Amino acid sequence: SLVVLFGATAGAYGAKLGSDERELILLVWQVVDLHSKKVGTLHKSLVKADNLDLSDQCREVSGLTPEGLGKAEPLDRVLQQFSQLVSSDLKVLGRSSYTLCSDGQLLIRQVLHPETSKKNFLLSDCFYSFFDLRKEFHTCYPSSAAVKDQTIKTMAEYLGLGTDEAEEDFGVWQVKTMVAIIFSMLSEGCNHAFTEPETVKYKYETGPCSKSETVDSETVIRARGLPWQSSDQDIARFFKGLNIAKGGVALCLNSQGRRNGEALVRFVNSEQRDLALERHKHHMGSRYIEVYKATGEEFLKIAGGTSNEVAQFLSKENQVIIRMRGLPFTATQEDVLGFLGPECPVTGGKEGLLFVKYPDGRPTGDAFVLFSCEEYAQNALKKHKEILGKRYIELFRSTAAEVQQVVLNRYMSTPLIPTLPTPIIPVIPPPYTIATGSIRDCVRLRGLPYTAGIDDILEFMGDATGDIKPHGVHMVLNQQGRPSGDAFIQMKSADKAFMVAQKCHKKMMKDRYVEVFQCSGEEMNFVLMGGTLNRSGLSPPPCKLPCLSPPAYAAFQTAAVIPAEAAALYQPQALLPTTRTPQASAAAPPTVTYYPAQAAQLYMNYTAYYPSPPVSPTTVGYLAAPPGAVAAAATATHTPILPQPGALVRMQGLPYNTGMKEILSFFQGYQYAPDDYNGLIQLSDQARSVLQAPKEWVCL
Repeated sequence: SLVVLFGATAGAYGAKLGSDERELILLVWQVVDLHSKKVGTLHKSLVKADNLDLSDQCREVSGLTPEGLGKAEPLDRVLQQFSQLVSSDLKVLGRSSYTLCSDGQLLIRQVLHPETSKKNFLLSDCFYSFFDLRKEFHTCYPSSAAVKDQTIKTMAEYLGLGTDEAEEDFGVWQVKTMVAIIFSMLSEGCNHAFTEPETVKYKYETGPCSKSETVDSETVIRARGLPWQSSDQDIARFFKGLNIAKGGVALCLNSQGRRNGEALVRFVNSEQRDLALERHKHHMGSRYIEVYKATGEEFLKIAGGTSNEVAQFLSKENQVIIRMRGLPFTATQEDVLGFLGPECPVTGGKEGLLFVKYPDGRPTGDAFVLFSCEEYAQNALKKHKEILGKRYIELFRSTAAEVQQVVLNRYMSTPLIPTLPTPIIPVIPPPYTIATGSIRDCVRLRGLPYTAGIDDILEFMGDATGDIKPHGVHMVLNQQGRPSGDAFIQMKSADKAFMVAQKCHKKMMKDRYVEVFQCSGEEMNFVLMGGTLNRSGLSPPPCKLPCLSPPAYAAFQTAAVIPAEAAALYQPQALLPTTRTPQASAAAPPTVTYYPAQAAQLYMNYTAYYPSPPVSPTTVGYLAAPPGAVAAAATATHTPILPQPGALVRMQGLPYNTGMKEILSFFQGYQYAPDDYNGLIQLSDQARSVLQAPKEWVCL
């Protein structure tokens, strides 16, 4: 038997049913015996929604009013009545089992399942299997319109059924017409058999994903704006009614290994993905979630893995994964099992634990634990922030994809700063500073595509590339380290800069036109240090140091010496001039800059022919040099080198009205360089004006 089911919500109708999260307000159904071709009683039931504010379309199409709905029963009671009345009708027809049949997928997948999930009550098993009348109709009549274009009315017109929608109540006409369509499909000319119903998964299945696996880009979405504590089960609940592929939820992590509020979700087919996109800006609790298309490559990048250790850990299916963070570095498997206790036994004992380690074998303080059921996992989560040793331990729900990311993509990569001792290589760079002065021998490019790189700019310049000074292309990034759409180029002369501005102004780069203006080195330098250049002149830069292109951290196992001209780009003097001392002469000697052998590789990606300007000071560029290395460098260059006069510290978060007295008072009791900061750092007039009321201070 079939139970023909029709429903409506307080909002959108038709192809947009359920896309606006509005509640169900109407259910109409009738039992159909496919063998005897008899029907049961037609039932119509109004549903009382929590929000009785009906949309204009709902009022016009259904004719329902808030007053009438206010007297109806809530959804849970209506569904109980539905089950009772269906069972009664089946007994009358001499049947015992049935399958639902609806007009398309939306009522079951986009309305009933999401709404009951939010209201925290379970649907009966009959709602996890149903026939899509549109698909069955197209199978029976292949020459009819495509499934996505079918409606009850178009199917009736195709069969020539003479029903008048205006003669019946809303919902009643739809069910009667659907029953007539089914009887036509059962006629001798068609003999259609309802054999393969649509299914809705009862629960989300976890599992690993291999990087060698092929993922169809038409099945993947990106969900954004998730609560940071949300798990894969929470995301599966948000998409309740839609079939997510096994292991198809991949929570995205930031560079610190923490969740960033995004997830990639893989569905079983493109139809389910398209329905997921209709849930854009639906709510998870009080937060709305944005849903966008994504690619299979993006999913594999997050969820894919190849580690045998991880694969073995995740080989036990349908396990609940808990992530532990903040473990003592000396913690053992026995310590973790003892911390969890007998009330939450770990699957397989020690085999259900996975410690995350750095490449050199040092523990990171993270671990993943497997539990066989939800009850054990809940008991474990109750230990959140309890003490193990002298540290409190954080526990969170986790996913197979998160295990892959944390173990493979983050901690198994080469650390940014090598942990093993490496030789210190002295590099004495030639003097290099960003151009200054009022000569207009520079050009500014504005409106660059955000994907544009150095090569794109050189191609854009054409023949004028040969007139660019070495190290003369400077990309300007915003405070988030992303391209701002601006760049500065130093030309060999003001005439060359003028010709480039005339020739390239509003020339196309990719799909955008780029504005090219002639400017001076002084203006360029000011913008690169964080200021702005507009029609009214120069605006002072913020006190943050310039946010320039971050280097790509490539692994490099052998010692590397930075070329002289490359090291010049990153010497501290390019940002902070050398310290003034009583013995300083007009021609101050160069200072030795020290870089660890492996750390030197961090900057190699920006030593191309036209690299970006110097970056903000880092711990890599300011490692203290051993006295022996300083002496060796001095002997090699026959240049007297002064020892470093003091240590540089940076203060952040100061009140905006902080002055010199407050700074000196803060450091009372510590030895600092005499006089004021103007005597410690050589400042240009522009830089000095910027430092009059800073948010950040640099002190020696």
